[in-house]
Amino acid sequence: MNKTLPILIFGYGNLSRGDDALGPLLLEMIQERIELDSVEILNDFQLQIEHALDLEDRNLVLFIDASVACNGAFDFRELEPAHDKSYTTHAMSPAAVLQVYQTIKHQTPPPCFLLSIQGEQFELGSDLSPKARKNLQRADQYAERLLKRPNVKIWRELAEKAFHHEE
Repeated sequence: MNKTLPILIFGYGNLSRGDDALGPLLLEMIQERIELDSVEILNDFQLQIEHALDLEDRNLVLFIDASVACNGAFDFRELEPAHDKSYTTHAMSPAAVLQVYQTIKHQTPPPCFLLSIQGEQFELGSDLSPKARKNLQRADQYAERLLKRPNVKIWRELAEKAFHHEE
């Protein structure tokens, strides 16, 4: 049986849907430059109920996805378990995955964070938009900073700063 690595980076999105590819593309960039001895990379089209099991025995989890709702090039925030409408659909939100973990494991999930990258076009067959390409570069620089200091306290401080920056 494989040993579970302490840090999980989980990018999701569809490479065939324009800016929806931002999550998987950032994963590729991260994978090229990090040591994979303590970090596991996971990529999928969308989050599903089974992904709750991927959180088991982790110290830190980073979800990466495209979003139309960012306040800038990207947003970074800590996640909390939550029932939402995605809970009953084929594609789930990260908060719903955390809720499933909490329900089936009867314990609080590990600290989980979401790096959302601003996208604008998600049509099937479209390319990455020029704006999304710039946002991807900025999110990559931010992710590099995060992964140089994979510490829950530091990530919480950064998420708090990002939250107050929005207001």
